[in-house]
Amino acid sequence: MPEWYDALPGRDLSLSSRWATDEFREELRAWCESWVGPVVDMEQHKLRAWATVWRLRTADGRRWFAKQNCPGQQVEVPLMEALSRLAPQRVVPVTAARDGFLLTPDQGPVFYETAGDDLENWVRLARDAALLQRELVPHHRELLATGMTELTPQQAPAYAAARIEQYAVLDPGDSRRLEPVVADRLRAHLPVVRRWAEQVAALGLPLTLNHNDLHENNVFDVDGRLRFFDFGDSLMTEPLGVLLVPLNILGEKLGADADDRRLWRVVDAALEVWTDLAPAAELRAALPAALQLGRLGRVESWVRCQPSQNDEQLAEWGPVAVAWLATLDADPPVTT
Repeated sequence: MPEWYDALPGRDLSLSSRWATDEFREELRAWCESWVGPVVDMEQHKLRAWATVWRLRTADGRRWFAKQNCPGQQVEVPLMEALSRLAPQRVVPVTAARDGFLLTPDQGPVFYETAGDDLENWVRLARDAALLQRELVPHHRELLATGMTELTPQQAPAYAAARIEQYAVLDPGDSRRLEPVVADRLRAHLPVVRRWAEQVAALGLPLTLNHNDLHENNVFDVDGRLRFFDFGDSLMTEPLGVLLVPLNILGEKLGADADDRRLWRVVDAALEVWTDLAPAAELRAALPAALQLGRLGRVESWVRCQPSQNDEQLAEWGPVAVAWLATLDADPPVTT
């Protein structure tokens, strides 16, 4: 039976050129006004190949963010609608999520601006993200119904093998191409990926939401509670791999080695949420393998963004998927 990752998605139309037009601006304005009333100010906050975000102000003085993703990341719209119902205290409130657009109220400065580099804030970030994951475990089917992609530990070796071959056969000169020497190195590493998958699967943890781009710029601190947003990269996976991105960022900020106690302080805050399902020692032992499998989630988020990139954008961003793939044999950010 074919798997969803048996082929790379085909090229699609780039939306970023349209997102820069007056026509799109007025279409977005009309859609927003249908939900929140007259818009008196609009500013394009972000324009990327994969998404555009606008900051709005309505006549009553309130401020909003409006977003549209590329087709490969459109799952964020129904996903945010679901999350706002299933875990309303842990995600940014949603005013409207339909017609390919997402509208949310401005929540003020992002967590990075209010929390800085204090280690305890990273501890809080990791724990609250894990609590969101745990809260969503009973809603697995409803999350999948939004169109989310499920990547299980058992699928990981086949997924890795498929993406290696798909990128390796691209024409020389294609920015997405996996160079032969790297492809050979990764093929030789696949038995290790299988061992990782077996170790992580043996924990028996449930599949749940993996934000897949978890860091302090994708969360607000609102009245003492963290509210997460920017779920366009999300997948359904085992829960521990979500720590890959925050540990990479924090390790670089701190200049920390893989056995640094400060990193493990952050890790343990997240693992504690799952210790009723697996012993803490087993969770700790399997974490490096889970983090390595988490690299495949980062590959997939870039696979989804590539179809909507024009040639110029592919020249810049096309190599990112294989760059993440090539880290499969790199050291994990923490080791036991």
